[in-house]
Order: sequence, then C-alpha cells, then structure tokens
Amino acid sequence: MEITYASPSASDLFRSSTAASGSTMPTPRTIKIIPLQHPDTSSYGSPGGFGNNSSSSSLWPNSWISRFRGKIRRMTFIDWIEMFLPCCRWIRTYRWREYFQVDLMAGTTVGIMLVPQAMSYAKLAGLEPIYGLYSGFVPIFIYAIFGSSRQLAIGPVALVSLLVSNVLSGIAESSDALYTELAILLALMVGILECIMGLLRLGWLIRFISHSVISGFTTASAVVIALSQAKYFLGYDIDRSSEIVPIIKSIIAGSDEFSWPPFVMGSTILAIIQTMKFLGKSRKHLRFLRAMGPLTAVVLGTTFVKIYHPSSITLVGDIPQGLPSFSIPKSFQYAKSLISTAVLITGVAILESVGIAKALAAKNGYELDSNQELFGLGVANIFGSFFSAYPTTGSFSRSAVNHESGAKTGLSGIITGSIMCCALLFLTPLFEYIPQCALAAIVISAVITLVDYEEAIFLWRVDKKDFLLWTITTTTTLFLGIEIGVLVGVGVSLAFVIHESANPHIAVLGRLPGTTVYRNIQQYPEAYTYNGIVIVRIDAPIYFANISYIKDRLREYEVVGNKSTKRGPEVERIYFVILELAPVTYIDASAVQALKDLHQEYKSRDIQIAISNPNQEVLLTLSKAGVVEMIGKEWYFVRVHDAVQVCLQHVQTMSPKASDPSHEKPSFFQRIMKQRREDLSVSELESGNSQMRSDSTQDDPQLEPLLSRRS
Repeated sequence: MEITYASPSASDLFRSSTAASGSTMPTPRTIKIIPLQHPDTSSYGSPGGFGNNSSSSSLWPNSWISRFRGKIRRMTFIDWIEMFLPCCRWIRTYRWREYFQVDLMAGTTVGIMLVPQAMSYAKLAGLEPIYGLYSGFVPIFIYAIFGSSRQLAIGPVALVSLLVSNVLSGIAESSDALYTELAILLALMVGILECIMGLLRLGWLIRFISHSVISGFTTASAVVIALSQAKYFLGYDIDRSSEIVPIIKSIIAGSDEFSWPPFVMGSTILAIIQTMKFLGKSRKHLRFLRAMGPLTAVVLGTTFVKIYHPSSITLVGDIPQGLPSFSIPKSFQYAKSLISTAVLITGVAILESVGIAKALAAKNGYELDSNQELFGLGVANIFGSFFSAYPTTGSFSRSAVNHESGAKTGLSGIITGSIMCCALLFLTPLFEYIPQCALAAIVISAVITLVDYEEAIFLWRVDKKDFLLWTITTTTTLFLGIEIGVLVGVGVSLAFVIHESANPHIAVLGRLPGTTVYRNIQQYPEAYTYNGIVIVRIDAPIYFANISYIKDRLREYEVVGNKSTKRGPEVERIYFVILELAPVTYIDASAVQALKDLHQEYKSRDIQIAISNPNQEVLLTLSKAGVVEMIGKEWYFVRVHDAVQVCLQHVQTMSPKASDPSHEKPSFFQRIMKQRREDLSVSELESGNSQMRSDSTQDDPQLEPLLSRRS
C-alpha cells in the first residue's frame, strides 16, 4: 500500500523558515511512501494485534516449549522408535539384493584396515595392543544401533590416542595397571559428556572454535605423533611428551644407539603403504589398495620376522586371546584430573566425527541430526568402557574408505565388528610376531594426511587473520603442549569473534544513479549522497559491547562527512541521520538507552534521527522502551528512499536558495513539469527508468529528490 505523505513537522519547519526569511514559501510538495506498521504493545500477542503474526511467536518466553509440545504431539509410534534407535530407519527400508553385497564388501574392507590400525593406535596411547582391538569391537556394534550415520566408521583414532597418552603419562606409568584403568575410565567420562551434550542439544557450543584452530591443532598433533613413533624406527627409547622440543632433544641424545634394521624395515613398510594409498586414490580400479595398505604392512613385517628372526627388531609380543569380559571402570578418584581431557576429546568428536558424518549424509541423500549423532557416540563409549575400551570416535580415513567401498547402511559397521570379533577369537596368536616398526609405519602413514599445509597456504592467500590464528595454534601446540595449544587457539579465536562483534561493520550509503537503491559508497563509488543527510547502515546486532563504537562512528560521519558526490540543496551541516536497521537482528536494553542518549544529543544540535526498515523484534523493543514515541512515529520508514524523500523535503526549506526572496519565481511551464514529477508512481521510481526533462532539472537542481540528473 502507498500513501501520500508529508511529515507532521513539515508545516512547522516551513513556518519557521518563512518567518526567519520574511518571505512567502510555497507549500511543500507531497511525496509517496510505504507506511510502516507499528506494533501495539498493549495488545501484543493478542488476536488481531501485531504479535498475531506467526514469526512474532518466537518472541514469547515460552514459545520453544510450545513448539516442543507440538512436535511431541505430531510424533507417531514409529517416530519414537527411530528417535531412540536410529538403526530402525535403515532396517525398515533395507534392500537386501541391492545393499547387502556392497555393505559386506565395505564392512570387510574397513575391518581389514581396522585390525592393524587399532593395535597401532593403542601403542600410541601407551596401552597394550589388545585394548585397541577391544576398542574396535563393542563400540562398533553399539554405534550401529544408536548412531544415525550409515557410513561413519568409529574406533580408535590417532588424535584421541595422543590425547589419552598426554594426560595419563603425567599420572601413571604406561606399564602400571592404573594407566589402563584410567584410560577405560576416560572412555566412560567422554561417553557421559557426549550423551549430556547430545540430550541438551549443546553441540552448537563447539561452533565458536574456528576451523583455523582445528587445522592448526591437528597439524601440530600430527607432527608430535609422527615424532613419538620414531623410537620404533630408530631402535631406542625416546622421552614421551606432547611438546616437540623434549622429543627432538631425546632423539638427538640417543643417536649413538641407532639401529639400522628397524629403520630400514619401517621405512620400507611406510613407503609401501604410501604407494598403495596413492595408487588407491589416483586410480579407481585400484581403490582397494588404499584399505589393504595396513594389512599388507603387517603381513610383510610378520613374514620377514618369521623367516629371518632378527634380534634387533622388537615385536608386539603375546596378546590375550578371546573376547573382553564385562567390568565396571575403576579409579574414580582420578576423575577430576581427567575432566579437561574428556572435554577436549568430546570437542574432537563433535568437530571431526559429527562433521564427517554430516558430510557423508549429504553425499548419500539422508538427513542427520548432529545432537543425535553425538548421543550415539556417547552411548558407544559408555558401553565400550564396560568392555575394556578406551575413548573412540569417528575415523576420517576409515569412513572415507567405507564410503568409497559403497557402504549403504550401518550393516557395514556390524560386519566390521564381526571381523574384529573373529580377530580376537582366532588371530591373536599370529599378532605376536608383528614388528613394532610396522605398527609405527601405519600410524605415521595415517597422520601424514593430518599435516594440513595446504590449508595454511589457502589462509595466507584469502585471510591473513585466519592464517595468524592457524600459526598461533600450531606453534603453541608444538612448543607448549596439546592442552595449552588448544586453549590458546580457542582463546585467540574467541578474541577475534569478540573484536568483530564489538567493532561491527558500519557503512555510509549512497544512492545508485537512476535507481532508488542505496548501497555502500565505498563499494559503489558512483553512488551519491545528499547534502544535509547522512545514511548509515549498521551490519550487526546492537548491544552493550558495540554501542559505544557505533556512537563514535556516527559522530565521526556527522563531523567528517564523506568524499562521494553530493546532490540536493546546499546546506552547511548535517540535519538528518538515517539509520538503516535491516541487518540489525537484535537490540538490547543498553543499546536502547544509548539510542535515547544519542537522540537527546542530536536534538540539542538540531539533528533529527530517522529509522529505516527495522525488523519486527527490534521495532517491538524500541516501542516498549518508548524510543518510537521519543523519536516520533513519523520518522520510521519501510525503505531508505522513503526516509530520504521526507528528509530532503525538510532540507530544501533550510537551503539558502529556498529562503532567498530574490530567488526567481518558476514559470508556468516549470510548475507544470514539477507537478508531473511529483505525480510519478512508486513503481516508476523503483524501476529507475523514468526520466526528467533536462531543462527543468537544470533550472532547479534542488528539486531532484527522486531521480538523478542524466548527463
């Protein structure tokens, strides 16, 4: 709807201007604007009131309860079952002829890959290899039931194993029974924390950790992991640490004990794994080689040891045969010292596992609830802790192999777990002769892909600030340790977020020639502004942390002005400040009070504030606080152009030419052309195609509020 509009204060302005000049002023021309609907705070939320709109229901304090109740009422019995047992979703629609063969192939491939990896990661965590096999057994079956991803392959991973080793090595020796008990207890704590966060839907908290922090953290961790495995290649012990300097010092100090046989065997096996991985990635018909790499390493190393019996190469040793027995985690008195690591591992689970799961779900055409996924990982860890498993999460490499092998449902995970079960029951006697350097080569091969130097190059090219964040996180993690590195990275990341929030982007807007569109004059140099009017767009919510910065910038724009082309009547200073609030999604009480103070400050200097396009919630807040009445309802507009027209009409009365009695009276023809301009429809104005006769606009350049002069 359009209305013909003139500000109620227009007549006062004209009268005062006329009295000051002693001349007779023409009546102000009428302009057409779109009226802004103001909320009725007295009847807000009642039928027929402003709050009757569905979008405003989100403002109710109990709206989320109402939505939750409505969702509960709409859920059927099947929906309830699928919510608690996500596996029912793919069981109900399983196509045996189409899915079983590919699930069988994918599950078998991942199982062959997992057996040697599980033992390798257990050694990295400072545990006996058997606990890696346990961790790849029960959690997989539990996740297949409670997990919502159909392609995610969970189990021991390198990063979590390093975190376990980092925290437990400061409490007990890896050879002590307490060390193993604490690793199992940590799995229980991680599982409980993941379940709580999933049930309370708190997964969004991890969004505050920048991707640059995660990339820097994993890169540094990969370097530390690779160096920690060097002892199996070099043939002598090195200090266990999460910092790079002690590890390097230990490597240098023990160099006189270097042994060639494990170095040659480990390097050869690592080269074979990397070659198979490269061929599997680059050639589709050789894709199976990628998953066969770890198994090939174990088979080649074991075969060599069985034939030549080299005394200088250390072996895995005796591994217990059989399935894990049920037991309750112990040593709860150490739980307090494990909390920080449990939180960190949970963060890794959210960022890595849930991220991988959502990406795979999108590729395979089904939806995935990240909070439900987090709950499934938590249940898997809780049940795993009762069967001697240490913390597990989703593996990027095994999940990629599972997806590339064609896995369609969680049945592939059950098949992987079955292979692990067979390995525990029948194959552990063969694992006794696996060389330690072969397992170390598997770990190093897995973590090489975590060194994300390409991300650093990308960040340097795109955003120097993110590159700085990546560098800080990587450096602190390498030299100060994992936990300090993460804390510093997260702290700097949050500092950047707070800085951006407290110093939002603010733009001065100008009008694009031939249109009624207003854009940033820095981005569009051809845009022009009007004398006596400054149009400011605030591109962020307004709250206590940034209101001072916003007020300072507004004062700066008032005094300094801008270098853009000026149009309209010539005046000496700013009379109107138009605030474009379309990007402002929220305004708090502190900002409202500051806005009141700013209005009083402007009023003392004869400057009027106009508000353009505030959203429903912001407008309601301003109405409740009395700001709408204080500024005046006539100064709230739907469009920037409407506000400019009204303000420009007032500015014309303040122009020296407008108040000059000697100013030449327009001719009859000029008055006719002026009337035609005033009768232009809003649709013509929006299209920007309407034209003015050059003779009339040149005769009176002040009367050009609607369209620019064509050159």
